[in-house]
Amino acid sequence: MQTAKAPLVRPHSATGFDLKPIAAPLGIVLSILGVSMLLPALADVSSGSGGADVFLGSSAVTVFVGVLLWMSGRGARIKRLDLRQAFLLTFCLWSVLALFAALPFMWGRPHLSITKALFESMSGLTTTGASVMSGLDDMPAGILLWRALLHWFGGIGIVVIAIAVLPLLAIGGMQLFRTESSDKSEKFMPRVGAIAKGLLLSYVLLTLLCTVCYLMAGMRPFDAVTIAMSTLSSGGFANSDSSVGVFASPAVDYVAIVFMLLASLPFPLYARALAGDVTRLVTNSEVRLFLLIVAAFTLASFAQQSLQGINQGEPAFRGALFTVASLISTTGFMSVDYTHWGPVSDALFFLLMFLGGCTGSTAGGLKALRLAIAGRAVRQHLKRISYRNGVFPVRYGGVPIADDVVASVLGFVCLYFATFLAGGVALNMIGLDLRTAFSAAIACLSNVGPALGPVVGPAGNYGGLPDAAVWILTVTMLLGRLEILTVLVLVLPRFWLR
Repeated sequence: MQTAKAPLVRPHSATGFDLKPIAAPLGIVLSILGVSMLLPALADVSSGSGGADVFLGSSAVTVFVGVLLWMSGRGARIKRLDLRQAFLLTFCLWSVLALFAALPFMWGRPHLSITKALFESMSGLTTTGASVMSGLDDMPAGILLWRALLHWFGGIGIVVIAIAVLPLLAIGGMQLFRTESSDKSEKFMPRVGAIAKGLLLSYVLLTLLCTVCYLMAGMRPFDAVTIAMSTLSSGGFANSDSSVGVFASPAVDYVAIVFMLLASLPFPLYARALAGDVTRLVTNSEVRLFLLIVAAFTLASFAQQSLQGINQGEPAFRGALFTVASLISTTGFMSVDYTHWGPVSDALFFLLMFLGGCTGSTAGGLKALRLAIAGRAVRQHLKRISYRNGVFPVRYGGVPIADDVVASVLGFVCLYFATFLAGGVALNMIGLDLRTAFSAAIACLSNVGPALGPVVGPAGNYGGLPDAAVWILTVTMLLGRLEILTVLVLVLPRFWLR
């Protein structure tokens, strides 16, 4: 008598999770990072500042590990990368790259510890712009170029991930943000290459244009190139402890303002503009909301400076517009020290740190898209209280939005504030005062960079913080850049066992 065979059941374990499709692209990107370290080495050689051997050694180690990863995963079918692998790859790209990008900061000048070197590299790749380094005016050219390159690489990587990956992961309503080449399948890798081409071309052209404008404003070529890369990436690393304020030039300020705002707009609209569709840049509802917020905060800051006698006329307007553009774009450049403008200014700019730019830009923060949907959801709820039998769909861009998308946005906004509060409380428990703790938490979560106060404000840096605070802020930068849920989902057992 034959016994019936038990059906095969796939065990719910991590052994069913294939890591090879992740290893190959991670190895390729890591190898590209290693090769790019040769550029700072050349800068050190040409400037005679020394330190080229540090970048050569870092390059060799990074490329070696990258090639090993590529070889271990080259036989995998990368085009069949699923959503779980997309989550893990997104996390690994920023965390692993930051680890290897920290090598030049540890091995060469300024000889940072692993804690502070990782903070600096994470700040670069996440385009936060918070720094633990001082004495930038005398720093070797290679280190300054490396910081700018980290910003520039991180900026284009953020745009591609925001457009090609996050809409498929449905994080915080990102499923609303789709390009014409998007689809609803779980296979996203074939889309990345097609999307990246148009975005990269727009990114490169804007960077070149920004460089030319900085040159015309009087910058030296090296400063123009590095600061243009920081500007278009919404990064904020500069070549002086005084940031772009060292130039004391209205022309430089206005160039920075224009390109910080341009970097805050959706990059797919630039790709469409290159294809001949320029009207989207002015008709897009998210762009209009973003520019309205910029105008409102600029007028408020200008009025506050004028009424309190801080500044008057054009300097007051330029200082207000520059600071608002710098904070809402999450670039973090400093032209004037706004922390001396009083508590009203502190409250104004503290609120501004939460907002951020548009979806699909290099800016961080909550994004104008989510702010618009959250505002419409609140208005819908108020109408339902007044008219219980009424039907009031939430609309965006004239199109009704599904309830699950609205719930996703509201859930993300709540999680964003919860993460900010957790970070601020943790920093305060370590010993930081309330102003420093909570402003540093939101500055790193929104990838702004400088916060409020004399320690982490625009005139200071994060180098004086205890190591525990530096680690908390390093994790906070990663959480903010990867939209929080992309990281938190990795700690759920269900993610690995399904």
